[in-house]
Amino acid sequence: MNAAEQEAWQRLQALRQQLHHHNERYYLFDDPELTDSDYDRLFAELIQLEQRYPQWKSDDSPTQRVGAKTSNRFGAVRHALPMLSLDNLFVPEDVEGFDRRLREALASAREILYVAEPKLDGVAVSLLYVEGHLMRAATRGDGSVGEEITEQVRTIAAVPGELRGQAVPTMLEVRGEVYMPLAGFAEWNEQARARAEKPFANPRNAAAGSLRQLDAAITAQRPLHFFAHGYGQWQGERPESHALLLRSFQEWGLPVCPLWRQVQGVAGCLHYYQELLQQRDELPYEVDGVVYKVDCLADRERMGSLARSPRWAAAHKFAPREEATRLLAVDVQVGRTGVLTPVARLQPVNVGGVTITNATLHNFQELALKDVRIGDTVIVRRAGDVIPEVVGVVQSARPVDAQEVPLPDRCPVCAGAVQQQEGKVALRCLSGWGCPAQRKEAIKHFVSRRAMDIDGLGERLIELLLREGLLQDVADLFHLHRQREHLRGLERLGEKSVDNLLAAIEAAKQRHLGQFLFALGIREVGETTALNLARHFGNWQALQQASREQLQGVAEVGTVVAEQVWQFCREELNLALLQRLQEIDNTHWWQMPIENRGGEQPLAGKTVVLTGSLSAMTRQEAKARLEGLGARVSGSVSDRTFLLIAGAAPGSKRQQAEAKGVRVIDEEQLLELLQQKMLPEQWLTTH
Repeated sequence: MNAAEQEAWQRLQALRQQLHHHNERYYLFDDPELTDSDYDRLFAELIQLEQRYPQWKSDDSPTQRVGAKTSNRFGAVRHALPMLSLDNLFVPEDVEGFDRRLREALASAREILYVAEPKLDGVAVSLLYVEGHLMRAATRGDGSVGEEITEQVRTIAAVPGELRGQAVPTMLEVRGEVYMPLAGFAEWNEQARARAEKPFANPRNAAAGSLRQLDAAITAQRPLHFFAHGYGQWQGERPESHALLLRSFQEWGLPVCPLWRQVQGVAGCLHYYQELLQQRDELPYEVDGVVYKVDCLADRERMGSLARSPRWAAAHKFAPREEATRLLAVDVQVGRTGVLTPVARLQPVNVGGVTITNATLHNFQELALKDVRIGDTVIVRRAGDVIPEVVGVVQSARPVDAQEVPLPDRCPVCAGAVQQQEGKVALRCLSGWGCPAQRKEAIKHFVSRRAMDIDGLGERLIELLLREGLLQDVADLFHLHRQREHLRGLERLGEKSVDNLLAAIEAAKQRHLGQFLFALGIREVGETTALNLARHFGNWQALQQASREQLQGVAEVGTVVAEQVWQFCREELNLALLQRLQEIDNTHWWQMPIENRGGEQPLAGKTVVLTGSLSAMTRQEAKARLEGLGARVSGSVSDRTFLLIAGAAPGSKRQQAEAKGVRVIDEEQLLELLQQKMLPEQWLTTH
């Protein structure tokens, strides 16, 4: 063995050892130390070495195995047919190569018909039905032997205990994915933070950790879901294609992902990939790529499988949402309500096509729970427009000089006292409007699109106006017209910009009480609560004089919200600001328009979702008018959705709504609904 071969052999052995270790961390302990992309890079390097030196291939190599051996915490289940993994494709050329190999195997020049499906980032499971009854559930394990999780899976509402319909096979092994929807994941982590518990790093870890609870009652508390996507054992008449298989699953009561589609050849695969990539951030579950499967089941049998993956299917991966990088420092930001948030300053890293240099650490209690230290290698996650966050630490890479992050005892901006309120996680600066950071954030919130909607007044201009002494609080905004010449002399502000800004400020006087209440930034009061308060009391005076008990009589207002509103209406700084705002001429803030008060609310208690673009009004205007009819306007489709309004280019939400049987209407029907202010009779009898 020459020097080059010796070096390659040592690297191959090191890669196998690392990948075995990381497989155990991922599959057995639900606590990965590597991001998926880092794992994929190591795995690809090992494949290349084994291809270059085929004499070194080994049956126990990670390239020849699936997952990891099972633990002894659960009973073992030997799969009658192996549960294989999928080969990964990363670029269009990989898809072309995959398709070419299949056509060569079939000795066919025709284009192959595939079924393309989202690749959910969850946990692969096997469900065995005998005579239509669920008899056993198991994890994939190492592909040959998995762990029995029957009682845990029975707690998932989406998994039927008994199959229904016609021609149910005598024996059917359903294979699919258990996952945690993003809304449930976010809610669970929020509750965990409130309990000062370590949150889950990502939805996949959340699903895996929930399934591997010895106490099924704990699993039952977790918001898990299931999609079926394949089969193992089968006794009875079998469909001829994967598309027919998925339709049969639905007839038997097994949920399948509604976004699957038959596609033709490479062009069809790549078109589907791009479509799903564009929808990715709107989906209610985490997706890390697309799976392509040959549709014809007879063709699959002719192609067969390799040691760890079938030849007839592959996964086309999206750019990763998680990457590892080094934590350089931790800064502290002060928010609108005085909350101190630790922010990670990072060695720049590309995550999903965006260069990330900082990420939130949420709060100091979570920072301590995750044991994040300056100098650590941390895992950074970015999903859509969500602020990047540090989800974990690679403990094995911790340097000896890593520094703990101290807990602040003073506000880093105003040096004021900080306090952790009883029962709360966050540290808070107690200086209120006296803290420049809180003042700036309060003004930003007040002028934002969802509040007073003062266009043209962004963060940089607010900072400039504060430095120039033209702003002390939001009331000063409505006196800026007296400073027209001063404004024109400021950097980056010309005559037209000043005129547009002052016009936008004047237009903000037309906002109603609901928008004004939200703009004031009262703790715990979001858009919906502000609107409910405004509708209930009708005017500011009635709201200000309301007792705690009267406030609790408002929809969705509990003791915490009632206390915050009651206190806000009595604090001296707030009263002084409100007095200044009341002195401004021609304002509409203090009243709720008659048509938007209690009255007729045909959509009261009903959830409505908007998707796509509207031509007659903005999405925000449509949302406000729907809320005026009592609707709760949500950003995602769920089983509780009453109505979906689809404008132009509606995206995946329309497909999700149709799959759930939700009524879908277009913009013309929306305008008719807003004009008539009543629901068509057939809507009430069919939904």
